[in-house]
Amino acid sequence: PLHSNFRRTLARLNRCSPPPPHPAAGRLSSSRVGEGPAPSSPLPVAWFALPVAMICAISGEVPDEPVVSKKSGLLFERRLIERYIEDHGKCPVTKEELSMDDIVTVKTNKVVKPRPLQAASIPGLLGMFQNEWDALMLSNFALEQQLHTARQELSHALYQHDAACRVIARLKKERDEARTLLTQAERQIPASVAGAAPAPVVSNGKRAMEDEIGPDGKKIRPGIHPVMIDELTECNTMLSAQRKKRQIPPTLAPIDAVERYTQISSHPLHKTNKPGILSMDIHPSKDIVATGGIDTNAVLFDRTSGQILCTLTGHSKKITTLKFVSRDELFVTGSADKTVRIWQGSEDGSYNCIHTLREHTAEVEAVTVHATQKYFVSASKDNSWCFYDMTTGSCLTQVGEASGQQGYTSASFHPDGLILGTGTTDAVVKIWDVKTQSNVATFEGHAGQVTAMSFSENGYFLATAAHDGVKLWDLRKLRNFRTFSPYDSDTPTNTESNQIYMNLFCAAVDFDFSGNYLAIGGSDIRVYQVANVKSEWNLIKTLPDLSGTGKVTAVKFGADAKYIAVGSMDRNLRIFGLPGDEQMEESKSAE
Repeated sequence: PLHSNFRRTLARLNRCSPPPPHPAAGRLSSSRVGEGPAPSSPLPVAWFALPVAMICAISGEVPDEPVVSKKSGLLFERRLIERYIEDHGKCPVTKEELSMDDIVTVKTNKVVKPRPLQAASIPGLLGMFQNEWDALMLSNFALEQQLHTARQELSHALYQHDAACRVIARLKKERDEARTLLTQAERQIPASVAGAAPAPVVSNGKRAMEDEIGPDGKKIRPGIHPVMIDELTECNTMLSAQRKKRQIPPTLAPIDAVERYTQISSHPLHKTNKPGILSMDIHPSKDIVATGGIDTNAVLFDRTSGQILCTLTGHSKKITTLKFVSRDELFVTGSADKTVRIWQGSEDGSYNCIHTLREHTAEVEAVTVHATQKYFVSASKDNSWCFYDMTTGSCLTQVGEASGQQGYTSASFHPDGLILGTGTTDAVVKIWDVKTQSNVATFEGHAGQVTAMSFSENGYFLATAAHDGVKLWDLRKLRNFRTFSPYDSDTPTNTESNQIYMNLFCAAVDFDFSGNYLAIGGSDIRVYQVANVKSEWNLIKTLPDLSGTGKVTAVKFGADAKYIAVGSMDRNLRIFGLPGDEQMEESKSAE
């Protein structure tokens, strides 16, 4: 019945004239702006219709200052559409070109906004909260998806970065290898220009004697290439700068500890039928001592374990000199058989001969390794010294003197590498410029052949040993400033059993790496405290007399002067230092 009554009421209203239009009728009309006025025909129930909500097409909210686009008829919040047009110049919905001239302001009554219908009741509020919760959940879900995508992209980027780093590392390695090959090729250029090439290497490590002979009857050598000279100069500059900044290490054995040194071990390393240690060296980074003997063997001895690591055989006569190389497990020996051998260590601890060098025509008395660890020099009694490339085993130059018949009995590189010192059989010490291979200084004053020499790490002291004792030379003023004569005619060395060595009073001399101690070996071992040119060099310790068992032929300081290794003619390697307990206490006190 209510429905039928409502219909009859509407029919009567339609037959009547329409009521005057409401002031907001035009604003509430659903017609678009710009399409003309609403039709004049009466609208049934138009005055009875509910108001339509105006929503901004950008924000989705009822605008405070509504405007309408003439082109699209869409409703916007004025401040939002102005900003968008200013940034983009087109409609945010239709993407058509749009300017502020195409925007029309909608006139509305300035009335207080009524509370939204949803917020007028508790069910409405609950519905609003539910809608907001749903929107929040959807937003969180979208954020999780974006986070997952970002993580995947980041993981992919990290894998790409790691791969790029590996490629860069490989390219750098290939570049370094190419540079090395180029340097080696440049070293061979002088040989090709001179019409001579290094002798080829055969499978047994020996070089074929195919060197070309010059007009003077000597082999043609490629010489020291300018690239190598630059390398030697650069090494000299770097080491000189480091020496100026070097401080005495706190781990260096103090004087009171050296005063208490005693023999802590003795090791017979060589054969009994041919006893005698003629040369010795200590590995720069490992606790390994190498000795060369009259029995033609070189022995590598592990001081920590007290075991022989390996014995190198190959020379046919006594080994007079040997040196460790602190790279690539290389080792160099020289012998009375006129040859120099380069040995290569392997993973199993053994050493194989990779080069046998036959440049000399008399006994090889000394080998010394350059600070770059890439080159070395051998000195011989044939009155010549040779400069070698460690890698190829080729002799780059051989320096001999036309005048005189004196041979070389000792040789040593200066710590910086540009100076070479040699001692001769006629008691002369010669200083050479390695770059030009010229004799730049000569020291005279010894009586008898120069048996050993050692440069101090301070860079300006040189100690040489000969029959008459040990002389100290100042390289800055090129003069002798001190002489030690520790053994006189009453020394037990002059016994019938040692008649062969009665004139070799001082056979060994060595500065420790810090330059604070000097050791002299003859019939005993004496350790001095290093001072300056004008001050007294005090005798710190005299180790036991060895004249009855065999004269001292080699002496070396261990790391931080914590021990002294001594080789003698009775085939024994002796270690002098503090006993184990005292050594541990000294280490703790130093720390």
